[in-house]
Amino acid sequence: MTDSNSMSSGYCSLDEEGEDFTFFTAKTTFFRQPKKLQKQNEVKEEEEGEGGPKVLSEAEVRARIEEYNSKVSENGMSLATDGSYTGFVKVRLRLSRPVTVSVIEGQDGQTDLAEKQPEGAMSDKRTSFYMPIDCVKQIHISSYTTVKEVIQGLLKKYMVLDNPRKFALYRQTHRDGQDLFQKLPPGERPLTLRLEAGPDAELLSFVLKENETEEVEWHAFSVPELQNFLVILNKEETERVRLVEGRFKAYREKLEKALEENQP
Repeated sequence: MTDSNSMSSGYCSLDEEGEDFTFFTAKTTFFRQPKKLQKQNEVKEEEEGEGGPKVLSEAEVRARIEEYNSKVSENGMSLATDGSYTGFVKVRLRLSRPVTVSVIEGQDGQTDLAEKQPEGAMSDKRTSFYMPIDCVKQIHISSYTTVKEVIQGLLKKYMVLDNPRKFALYRQTHRDGQDLFQKLPPGERPLTLRLEAGPDAELLSFVLKENETEEVEWHAFSVPELQNFLVILNKEETERVRLVEGRFKAYREKLEKALEENQP
């Protein structure tokens, strides 16, 4: 699997904390929000193993590839002699949580993402980064490539050390003015879906998101990650306490002022 397009680095969650720091908390990211608060509707995910890719005959595949290529100016699909085919799909990265990546310090002392380093030059140094929201990655895959392999390939490209089970690939469609998301099973084949839907992104696009479940799979997190969560939660607790104390202090001052004004 190959790729094109580059992605700018995110920022380290603990190194560049500003006054407008947005806390990464259990309330905002660990648990599913009520449906009425969601800005976009999500289609209920299918049970794993159901809704597999439709089996097409060689003649149907050839005809669809010709139709597909007639609608694009570049990056079309190619049919192989064994009946398989290759092509490009675009995956939009929409991750709200930081990811753990390997880094290396260059000669100038600057720290870069592992993606920019030559193979074999990696170190054991790690850091947490927020990936740029809605960054699009174009990857070259075959009709045999599964969702699981696409996720693993994307993580390997950026040397992301997080467990692949933390991520899921969603199909996004646009209907009645709303974006609908459906979680794809690991065995689904994205290129087959792309061929069936055609090149129109309104009909189908792929999004990499966190693998949301009803319960948090804490065992999937490493010890440093769990410790980082505690640090951030403690920061939010301190901030919330400060805000509550300030609010009640303001109320108390107003009450005391009202009492002074009404005393004989």
